[in-house]
Amino acid sequence: MAAPLAMERWAQQHGHDWRRVRDAEGCVIEGRQDRQAWRIEWGASQRNYVTGPELRMIAELDLPHDLMVMVLNRTLMAAMEKAVYEQFVDDVQTRIDTDTPPEMRWLVMHAKLPSADLGALRERYGAVSSLPSWLLHWLQSPLGEALAATLSVIRSDQPVALTVGRGRLTLRTELQTPDVEKLALWFSVFEQALASARTLPIERRHAAGRSKVADAAPPTDDAPPAEHSPAP
Repeated sequence: MAAPLAMERWAQQHGHDWRRVRDAEGCVIEGRQDRQAWRIEWGASQRNYVTGPELRMIAELDLPHDLMVMVLNRTLMAAMEKAVYEQFVDDVQTRIDTDTPPEMRWLVMHAKLPSADLGALRERYGAVSSLPSWLLHWLQSPLGEALAATLSVIRSDQPVALTVGRGRLTLRTELQTPDVEKLALWFSVFEQALASARTLPIERRHAAGRSKVADAAPPTDDAPPAEHSPAP
């Protein structure tokens, strides 16, 4: 893996904290949006749908833990839907295994946003949520424009997962080399996602529909933060 020196320079230029990950390749960048802390991790992938080094952007928010929101590029969404189908059919299972990535479980647990509601994003991205109205307003905020800016730059089959779950906002995608132009592009998406998620009103007790699959396979926690993981 290439040395992330370019990321170090980017972090320093923007006044963010940067550090290497102990006993592993990769790095962590930390900063704040007003008083809201966020973290960027670059290193070994934590998801099997990301090949090679993974870029992760994370923030812990004061949102209801049962709010589940996910935006995926359509190639990844189709692959996950196929994997879920095959898991049920081939293994004759009545539930999804608890070691299945949360993104795959959320895909079958929650309502899919109609393509017509996605506007310019509909050819590239799909979205699901336990609260579709909140998701729609989220995508109609400046976040939608930031995602649209990726359409002509990022290849259509690059895995992208933007999620809100258990109060955590996460953006995951592949980043094979420490490319600061792509880092800045995805950070602009993350910044808008974070700003909108912090300000959009939400009922603290929203009705999150749960399927039998959801009841049988409750979501598990994501991997621990990079500084405690073998690789970020």
